[in-house]
Amino acid sequence: MPATRIELEARERQFLAPYAQFSADTRGRIHAETPPEWRTAFQRDRDRVIHSRAFRRLEYKTQVFLNGTGDHLRTRLTHTIEVAAISRNIARALRLNEDLAETIALAHDLGHSPFGHTGEASLNRLMRGHGGFDHNCQSLRIVEELEQKYPRFTGLNLSWEVREGLAKHQTAFDVPPGGPAFVHRQPSLEAQIANLADEVTYYSHDLDDGLDSGLLDEKRLLREVEVWTAAARKVKRVFGALPDESRRYYTIREIIDQQVTDVVTTTEAAIQSAGVASADAVRSCSRPLVRYSTLRRKANLELRKFLYRNLYYNPAVAGPNNRAARMLGEVFHYLLAHPKEVPAAVRRRARRDGWQRAVCDHIASMTDRFCIQEHQRIFGLDLGA
Repeated sequence: MPATRIELEARERQFLAPYAQFSADTRGRIHAETPPEWRTAFQRDRDRVIHSRAFRRLEYKTQVFLNGTGDHLRTRLTHTIEVAAISRNIARALRLNEDLAETIALAHDLGHSPFGHTGEASLNRLMRGHGGFDHNCQSLRIVEELEQKYPRFTGLNLSWEVREGLAKHQTAFDVPPGGPAFVHRQPSLEAQIANLADEVTYYSHDLDDGLDSGLLDEKRLLREVEVWTAAARKVKRVFGALPDESRRYYTIREIIDQQVTDVVTTTEAAIQSAGVASADAVRSCSRPLVRYSTLRRKANLELRKFLYRNLYYNPAVAGPNNRAARMLGEVFHYLLAHPKEVPAAVRRRARRDGWQRAVCDHIASMTDRFCIQEHQRIFGLDLGA
């Protein structure tokens, strides 16, 4: 017989830790719906995220390298899938709710603008005086308002716990409506996992893409980055000399393993020390419980500084992204001045949210290539102009 939602919820009670977020304990949705028959609430949320338009658009949005630069380089979509996989692994190891952690991870970048963080910074400047722009806030805005798929409500009508995870991603934003009455200092452990898994993921895949593009050099990594040095030494000790591609792959794999192991062991100790016995007890903690050890956090800071110096600020990366961001700004100003050239849905939203916010939503939803095409349509110039 198929497993019903009731049976799935019972399995969670049996196998998950008491401080996990149980599906049956969800605070529900803004708009009441009949519960699914064969899925838990968070499994339904995951499916809604995956089937959203915003999720599909991530395939053509920049991660580090401008989308289309190379066939093997990450996009915002492949980054998201990797974050979801690592989130599930950490949640499983800690006996937490894998479905909730995965769903938050899959939705965490839905609000990213075209052209990566350079595009985000550009939109934030353009929206100065009108509420600014932050991709974390935009992700929440998408799932609560901007997706238009269902006849009885706007957005995806996700569970409160998923929206909590998006609101609390990276920065402590306001708690979504319908939350607990007590002081809400932290999100669920599952949300904290998705947040840290994002960091684990971009450390590893930015190294991989940087090496694949030739902008990073293994010899410099060995000299300057302890995280790389320790992983490379272990790979050499276990496997001996390897071809370049295998050596790099296994070194990055070892980095991920070390990061995940450190997070799991450090977090387990933090949970035991805090003595939390429920998901709401986690929310009342003064600081996150999902964390790195002190030594790993220090080593990651060294890696982060290396990536900024040698990859993110490298002219080969920053140059195309900056030119693309200028194009984004030009399209923004043009559409502000020519309201008839935006879709009717954007004009309707402008009557409620203001013209700047409506245009910002429209541009943030664009893929890299569509924004470039819009610029070419309007100005007749290409990216290198």
